[in-house]
Amino acid sequence: MSKDLSYAALNARKNEIMQSAMGIDYSKFELPGIGFDYEQMMREVAYSMEEMERIQREHAVGNTPLIELRNLTNLARKYAPAGKGARIFVKDEACNASGSFKARRASIAVYEAKKKGYKGVICATSGNYGAAVAAQAAMYGLNCIVVQECYDSRKVGQPEILEKQRICEAFGAEVVQLTVGPELFTTLLQLLEETGYFNASLYTPFGIAGVETLGYELVEQCRAQIGCDPDMVLATNAGGGNITGTARGVRKAECDAEVCGVSIDLKGLHMASDHDFNKKSFTTGHTGFGMPFMTWPDRSDCPRNAARMLRYMDGFYTVKQGETFYITEALASLEGYERGPAGNISLTAAFALAQEMDKEQVIVVQETEYTGAGKHPMAQLSFARENGVEVVFGDPDDDIPGKKIVLPVSPDLIKARKQNLDVTRRSYIKNCVKKNVMTQATPADIQFIMDDSKASREFVTEELQKHNVEIL
Repeated sequence: MSKDLSYAALNARKNEIMQSAMGIDYSKFELPGIGFDYEQMMREVAYSMEEMERIQREHAVGNTPLIELRNLTNLARKYAPAGKGARIFVKDEACNASGSFKARRASIAVYEAKKKGYKGVICATSGNYGAAVAAQAAMYGLNCIVVQECYDSRKVGQPEILEKQRICEAFGAEVVQLTVGPELFTTLLQLLEETGYFNASLYTPFGIAGVETLGYELVEQCRAQIGCDPDMVLATNAGGGNITGTARGVRKAECDAEVCGVSIDLKGLHMASDHDFNKKSFTTGHTGFGMPFMTWPDRSDCPRNAARMLRYMDGFYTVKQGETFYITEALASLEGYERGPAGNISLTAAFALAQEMDKEQVIVVQETEYTGAGKHPMAQLSFARENGVEVVFGDPDDDIPGKKIVLPVSPDLIKARKQNLDVTRRSYIKNCVKKNVMTQATPADIQFIMDDSKASREFVTEELQKHNVEIL
């Protein structure tokens, strides 16, 4: 008898499907109450730094250059107060196989799949990670399927996502393209069950641990090249794996740099909305992904998400779409590096934050990504106009996501807008109560929430009590 492939039936079998597709028994890490032992999971499932460096080195991943952006630094100093204008460096992750830092995540996941005897790998992604998985699968001789949400109901695709489809197919992957909506996860479950392939999810311990080498490397390179540790490391933030893995690597290098996330401000646009889907000009690194995952990381396609950004985030900033387009062009015209949009999100914040820091300080943007026709600002801005979005020059603070993109008339208008993480923590705690149907909180529950949100005991207990949770 064939299995029931309805939405409800597939989701009812999701834990069974996921365990079979990853070979991880997540139940062994569960704690009494609402929490799980995150560090035990990372220790037992992932690999050591030395092992990961070896795996990546053998498959064209890692050891990417750390580049000082002297011309962008000088431009920032032009608008900075006297004595200000930190040195801006960028880790050029476009040099990885497949052209982005996602190669680090894919390298460990695909290695695990090969080691465990899976015949193929599957991932759900808008593209960069799919390209990384496809490239690594090709190296290991494994089949690869990429499930990609790329169209609205008119079958109109966003140029950046379609560019990513091209590169996934170039590396030999079968790309399953879907319209926006809930079928992405259901299709992933069905394919995993039908093929018996490995779930190379973005959110496994393998994927997150693979990024630790990035944080570790950039600290070691700073020490070797300029004789000091970075003062600040900026990571573009979407689902949280980038900042989680980078921060863990920075800490393993015994560096206490401030590690902060940066996202494009797309407030008001709903990522699962057919109407809003093509109103955005950035397909990753925006608040439409970042905020939902910050406030509830376990919404992922794993029983427990290894990307726990609030655990590691020292600060969070937002920038505007027009500002990021401006910095993308500035990077190419001033520095001679044409790179894709994702890393330029955190570079935009770095340009503004450098003006607040001392000249002797160092700020590192921890990634770049490859670019292509669909990722280029001109393609994105043309697509925005076709979808009724006004593109003008002016003050980026006048930006209205989905309605108006404002390119700055002068670089001194570019800002890094610091967000209040306590607001995010409150939303996270609210979700803890709601998702776990909490009426009581044990000391272990409180400790887990403290660790997972980097919040004080007083803050956590006060918020729980606001939701009528009894403190035991």
